[in-house]
Amino acid sequence: MDRPMRVAVTGAAGQIGYSLLPRIAAGEIFGPKQPVIIQCLEIPPVMKALEGVAMELDDCAFPLLHDIILADDPKLAFKDADLCLLVGSKPRGKGMERKDLIRENGPIFTSQGAAIQAVASSQVRVVVVGNPCNTNCLITMANAPEVPRENFTSMTQLDHNRAQSAIAKKAGVLSREVKNVIIWGNHSSTQYPDWHHAMAGDKAAKELIDDAWFKETFIPMVQKRGAEIIAARGHSSAASAANAALEHARKLFQGTPKDRWTSMAIPSTGAYGIPEGLLCSVPVTCDGSGVPKLVEGVELNEFSKERLMASVAELLEERETVADLLP
Repeated sequence: MDRPMRVAVTGAAGQIGYSLLPRIAAGEIFGPKQPVIIQCLEIPPVMKALEGVAMELDDCAFPLLHDIILADDPKLAFKDADLCLLVGSKPRGKGMERKDLIRENGPIFTSQGAAIQAVASSQVRVVVVGNPCNTNCLITMANAPEVPRENFTSMTQLDHNRAQSAIAKKAGVLSREVKNVIIWGNHSSTQYPDWHHAMAGDKAAKELIDDAWFKETFIPMVQKRGAEIIAARGHSSAASAANAALEHARKLFQGTPKDRWTSMAIPSTGAYGIPEGLLCSVPVTCDGSGVPKLVEGVELNEFSKERLMASVAELLEERETVADLLP
């Protein structure tokens, strides 16, 4: 048993947090022998509900859960944190444009970035889940300049899982038999789910499935899945988003299988024509160090390049929208 790992979770009383916290407490990020302390951040009006969530965690009697800290102050919630899962953000309201949502959420991540730099562990890993997660991560990173840039990622694992599941169903295989799909770009409707390198069982997915299905059905299916879920259940994705956040963090700390890629938004170094510094989803592998490694040399045909650059253009536009929040 090592010292407890401190995991800070923002928006901890929300629907995603409610699905996420018990699984962190059960050891699903760091493994079945690693104790954890969960440090929850919420806004003051929600603190009573957060107390109820903490009661439920206590009542589960998780062997690995050493403590639960409840806070409405980022400097308390992020104190000595080894991992920060930034889940909380304002949802898009009726009639709200994406740029309006970015401006609404930007200041939240400005203050959280500053607090992470001030009080978190010097080797903290930061995963941004709250939307628009790519640009929120960019804001957080810019406001924590002393934290290594490679320690920041934002989540496109949910999109990756959706793409993997869609191919599995179409190919008639189990989802675990599909590997090396890629999500390129922004976590938005411009994202590009790339099937060209995916395997379904022992065959290339493009050999099993007609190209027209990928272009006409698969791409919009993955891009618009979140909206489809909202239309069906009246709420945005919660259990699947929590599962993806856990999977993202678990891969950071436990690694990816040697023959499999996953998708994460990481700070660009200029590879694949993505402007330096943008948080853009790309294929990565993980060795358990907490820092993902870009998969280099992936071949992009003209169709793929065009789709990627369209999403990059949106990321550049979002960066311009929050330029005053990037010191």
